[in-house]
Amino acid sequence: MAEDGEEKLLATVQHIVQTLGRTDTMTEDILKVFSNYDGRLTLDKLYATRAAVAAAGVGGAGERSMPASPPMPPPPAAPSAAAGVPPVTSLERTVRTLDRQISQFVTMDRLIWADSADADAFLEAVDDLIGTVQELDAAGTNRGLLDRADELLSRCMARLEDEFRALIERPDDAAPQVPGGFGSDDSEEEDYDADDGYGDEPIPIAKPVTDFDVVIDALPPGSVSDVHQIARRMVDAGFGRECAEAYAAARRGFIDESVARLGIRSRTVDEVHSSPWEELEFDIARWIPAFKMVFRILIPSERRLCDRVFEGLAPYGDLAFVAAVRTQALQLISFGDAVAAASRAPERLFRVIDMYEAVRDLLPDLNPVFSDPYSAALRAEVSAVCSTLGSSIKGIFMELENLIRRDPARVAVPGGGIHPITRYVMNYLRAACGSRQTLEEVMEGDLGAVGAAAIAIDPDRPTSSLAVHIAWIMDVLHKNLETKSKIYRDPPLASIFLMNNGKYIIHKVNDSELGILLGDEWMKQMMSRVRRWSMEYQRGAWAKVLSVLQTGGPGIGSISTKAMLQKMRMFDGYLEEICAVQSDWVIADEQLRADVKAAIADSVMPAYTGLITKLKSSPEAARDLFIKYTPEDVEARIQHLFEGVSK
Repeated sequence: MAEDGEEKLLATVQHIVQTLGRTDTMTEDILKVFSNYDGRLTLDKLYATRAAVAAAGVGGAGERSMPASPPMPPPPAAPSAAAGVPPVTSLERTVRTLDRQISQFVTMDRLIWADSADADAFLEAVDDLIGTVQELDAAGTNRGLLDRADELLSRCMARLEDEFRALIERPDDAAPQVPGGFGSDDSEEEDYDADDGYGDEPIPIAKPVTDFDVVIDALPPGSVSDVHQIARRMVDAGFGRECAEAYAAARRGFIDESVARLGIRSRTVDEVHSSPWEELEFDIARWIPAFKMVFRILIPSERRLCDRVFEGLAPYGDLAFVAAVRTQALQLISFGDAVAAASRAPERLFRVIDMYEAVRDLLPDLNPVFSDPYSAALRAEVSAVCSTLGSSIKGIFMELENLIRRDPARVAVPGGGIHPITRYVMNYLRAACGSRQTLEEVMEGDLGAVGAAAIAIDPDRPTSSLAVHIAWIMDVLHKNLETKSKIYRDPPLASIFLMNNGKYIIHKVNDSELGILLGDEWMKQMMSRVRRWSMEYQRGAWAKVLSVLQTGGPGIGSISTKAMLQKMRMFDGYLEEICAVQSDWVIADEQLRADVKAAIADSVMPAYTGLITKLKSSPEAARDLFIKYTPEDVEARIQHLFEGVSK
């Protein structure tokens, strides 16, 4: 009776299976339920009964109703011997079992990695599934089962990708809650507690720093270990590229937020070119520390994290790294390119130099960071923007030359003083030479067609590329000043103008590294010019005065007392005229002013004193002699010249 009851039970189970088991998965699940419910219903018995029923239905009956007299269960070997029904293989059973196990995980409405036991079980099932797929693929005999296993593997990978991104984007949310699980060591996560200064942000953001010898650990060590385990499974399953893309998508949020905290915003080339210089200068001031922060700390730290996550999984780590950092890196690089291609007005030189130095100084440090073939293009982009900024610096120097040439000679500087263009150029060059090493580096090997052809390289003058550029600019300035001097109708005043500007140039050259660049020979030539202009002034302004004071000389006889009195009166008139005209003239340099006055006195006073002496010794003139200006008066009048105000 017991056997008869068991047979009826098996037959009833098979009827239920045939009625409800519309798919293989459903059938498998139903059989599993019954096997767990009653010890008499082992899977082997259920499979054997199912095979027997299927064999009895071969021939076209295909009825799903319960038979009136349940058949006797076949012997244990019946499933493999049933005519026309293939046995259920171990691989099929494995796939079905894995399907049930994995389905429980992939349908969870919480993170699997929130529970370390679930995470371990899920990874173990994934490993078994990967091995099963590989075994089926190698056998190549059951395409349908392989497709089913592949579909299950795809579902696994999709869930693993979700977990992977969650662990990266929200490491605290995904931290296991059980003691002893990943991330339970508080000492490893002390930088990620709620009081770390990041507020309510779910992503820890890089803070601006000035010390670039640091590394940002964006994930706790436990999270890094977890995501590495996931990455290894995804790569083993042939989903390495998807894993790299998931990593990049997750990390871009961190990098974008970090760069945003540095005050950098994306700007198009047209926006950069159309921005007022004051606004652009402010953006550059923010760009320089941001560029250093991103390329010295943020990107190297990202490389370090990526190498740990994808350790031993090349080249997917390299792909993930490039995809994660490329957007923000190119945004910073494109701003540098846009500034370099914008207006080359001379006032932009110093900010462009700052940008060039920021890029140049970090280039050697990028070699290990961008060492793989995938990121080499980014390294080349950084190198290219450095070259572009260098070309911009050279272009700015050329624009300075053009500015000097174009500066019009319209209005004379009152009193023959120092022209604004002279002050601007000399102070500009002095300031530029504060970055002499950088300028030497930029200019080296590019003398420029115009400059190289126009300037004869003196053997006693430094001949570096920068020295040649500076000398060429000084020659352009000199020619411009000579043109400007011609607008003065009074030639002596033109000489005063050239003297003033020449002396100012000498002073600025002596007081800076311009003297080193231009050399001693250039300085001697400039001082000689100033002396020549001084002599031209004296001859032009005082020649007629000196001529009327002459009372004799070789081949000239003594002149009459009347003639000497006439000369005295003429001298008084000339002196008054000169002092009236030149009282507003100015010689800015005190030493030059003193030297010019001394030269005038040395040529005028002896002749004037001699004339007075002769008149006093003449009997005819002695009784009626009227001396309007004593020698002391004349000396005083000379000393009051070139002060720039009427005396």
